[in-house]
Amino acid sequence: MPKELVTVPQEELLKIVHANHYDPHSVLGMHEVHLNGKTLLSIRAFVPAARKLFLVPKRKGARPLAMHRVHKDGFFELTLPKPETRFRYVYRAQGFEDNEWEFVDPYIFPPLLTEFDLHLYAEGNYLQMYEKFGAQVREIDGVKGVNFAVWAPNAVRVSVVGHFNTWDGRSHPMKVHPGKGVWELFIPQLQEGEVYKYEIKTRQGALRLKTDPVGFYSELRPATASIVHDHSKYKWQDDAWMQQRQEQNPWNQPLSIYEVHLGSWKRVPEENFRPLSYREAAVQLAEYVREMGYTHIELLPITEHPFDGSWGYQTTGYYSPTSRYGTPDDFKYFVDVMHQNQIGVIIDWVPAHFPKDDFALRWFDGTCLYEHEDPRLGEHPDWGTLIFNYGRHEVRNFLIANALYWFDRFHVDGLRVDAVASMLYLDYSRETGQWIPNPYGGRENLEAIDFLRRLNETVYARYPNVMMIAEESTAWPGVSRPTYLGGLGFGFKWNMGWMNDFLRYIEKDPVHRKFHHNDLTFGLIYAF
Repeated sequence: MPKELVTVPQEELLKIVHANHYDPHSVLGMHEVHLNGKTLLSIRAFVPAARKLFLVPKRKGARPLAMHRVHKDGFFELTLPKPETRFRYVYRAQGFEDNEWEFVDPYIFPPLLTEFDLHLYAEGNYLQMYEKFGAQVREIDGVKGVNFAVWAPNAVRVSVVGHFNTWDGRSHPMKVHPGKGVWELFIPQLQEGEVYKYEIKTRQGALRLKTDPVGFYSELRPATASIVHDHSKYKWQDDAWMQQRQEQNPWNQPLSIYEVHLGSWKRVPEENFRPLSYREAAVQLAEYVREMGYTHIELLPITEHPFDGSWGYQTTGYYSPTSRYGTPDDFKYFVDVMHQNQIGVIIDWVPAHFPKDDFALRWFDGTCLYEHEDPRLGEHPDWGTLIFNYGRHEVRNFLIANALYWFDRFHVDGLRVDAVASMLYLDYSRETGQWIPNPYGGRENLEAIDFLRRLNETVYARYPNVMMIAEESTAWPGVSRPTYLGGLGFGFKWNMGWMNDFLRYIEKDPVHRKFHHNDLTFGLIYAF
């Protein structure tokens, strides 16, 4: 049988070579083929960086088999008589500079996501999506590597790129799950710490490099790539606190919160006034907070963000603690130390809007995927940011799963939900003609209301004694009323009106304050 036998259809081969194939697993890897009444075994690989490619069977005494280069751009094929059982193998490649390397074929591994996972995701109910989406360190059939999964339903092709493949989008194209828009690929031999992005080919033919929406760790700005992180390694020491939290109702406990921005709370003058790391701040902040008698700290957003001046309120990495102060495990240590010192941790969370930085969520797959297409719904006029499309199941899933992620993976004790008022009103900061009424002609954002209710119901169902706090600046009724009574379901609401009333009272000359005691009590008029 000639080694030059080519079994792959030319059309399929060219789709791989030109990086246009949505199901590379159907072409690459090991496949049975039927030719002239015989069943053969065809092994195919596309390795643009290889001058020569050898198949090395993983069995004693087996010799490397030279593969036939069937396309000049690096498509190789080897056809063999079908053995009784399939065998394991690796590739040995020789580069154009006589360099040599071995690697395991990524296209022999089945997808990690099940049909049930994808069904739940499509209907907005895959609440532990962070267990399989993003970059997951895995071992499959004894082979260690990283499984990647990302939602990009309008993409023509999605590839994983990084230093490991010289950022060449042809090297590791992903497989799409038909009808779900989720792309997936297991890459053997990759390890924690690997830097990566997704290269997305749009329907217009443009190539977009995107960070992972469910990336767990990010490069330090101004770099923007995601970094593979293994969440399973950290060993928590806060069992006593977590047990205590289960047994205590936060509404019946003393509450005194110290709000802090980690980047500016304290700096290190000996090292160019850099901010404290998560681990440094853990010890010093815990000591200070205990001395001052606070029960909780509230951190301004620690999710990844490109612009320091935003204080974190323009998030690009919702699943990634900012690398300004350390790794995700360093932030776990921060929370751990707080809990060991009987201090709760609340973080500011920003589901109301996200920035227009091109490397992140904006136009993710060449379309308005996470945001509304109409700027009257999808752009915030004051902040120059984009607004989530809360009516889309997958977007709602992304955000609610993200809230659960911080409770699950980082043991936080509460979320202070930022800018709730901007979510509730379709005409927020808009003039007449700049907004679209809801189907009933009103200005209430019905999709955002439904999202907030589902968010709070879901969080409290899984973590009954955490704190969901609304930063809501209007007189919207029932913010902290249960959803079954028509409320939004938050456990707490920032009393922003009282803050303004109290400051107005303090500004008065002490002689005159007795005539303005109503400023101190006015908050009770609208609080409930």
